[in-house]
Amino acid sequence: MSIRALNIAGTGMLAMQTDVEVISNNIANLNTTAYTRRRAEFNDLLYQDLRRVGSTSSDAGTIVPAGVQLGLGVKTAAVYRISEQGSLLSTDNSLDVAIQGKGYFQIELPSGETAYTRDGAFQLSANGEVVTHDGFRVTGLQAIPVDAISITINPQGEMFFKQDGVIDPQSAGQFQVSVFANEAGLDAVGDNLLLETPASGNATTGVPGDPGFGTILQGFLETSNVNVVQEITELISAQRAYEMNSKVIQTADEMSSTVSQMIR
Repeated sequence: MSIRALNIAGTGMLAMQTDVEVISNNIANLNTTAYTRRRAEFNDLLYQDLRRVGSTSSDAGTIVPAGVQLGLGVKTAAVYRISEQGSLLSTDNSLDVAIQGKGYFQIELPSGETAYTRDGAFQLSANGEVVTHDGFRVTGLQAIPVDAISITINPQGEMFFKQDGVIDPQSAGQFQVSVFANEAGLDAVGDNLLLETPASGNATTGVPGDPGFGTILQGFLETSNVNVVQEITELISAQRAYEMNSKVIQTADEMSSTVSQMIR
């Protein structure tokens, strides 16, 4: 019996350790642009039937109403991404853009794959292309001439630049945004980038402002949606649960020692 209790409490400690790791990652990314907080979800493990519920208890056909099932602990089922809109921070930078509503920017990786992000802190490359911090090109946009004196992006994601001596602004393409049936199924690969997976479903790409797609706000960045007060509260709860599971192990060990002394 004590051995089973040790194993169960051990799974509880491992689960709470995972919970603390998820919470610590959320807190570490408190100031990461467009970071979406994670939440650990847990499932109970298989049960050991010492007396199966619904079995017959006599020749007369009487049924066991409850039975005896002993749980074998807990396991981590998933770590979900909570896709809530973060707050919008004004930066007054013409190449900082935020998506108000649903959608992800499309980023062209060196491998030819398309990655997705809500981090709109973009910059210009040496040849005038709009790129991420790592120099990956944002799809849908054209290069900006070196002599451009201003860049304007409207809510529909259309980008215009103005040159000295030219009255009318010139078009430089339009941001494309993508949505997914299951955003939690996207694969996070670091650097604020996500990849499409069978779980997320195929990307549906459209123009900002179309039904089901968010609009673009120039000069703003989306902040992390981490609520530090909530994270600290959950951290304390996980710590207490970890301590209680360790207390179960200590108690089970003491019970085992008592039985050993009785046998002697």
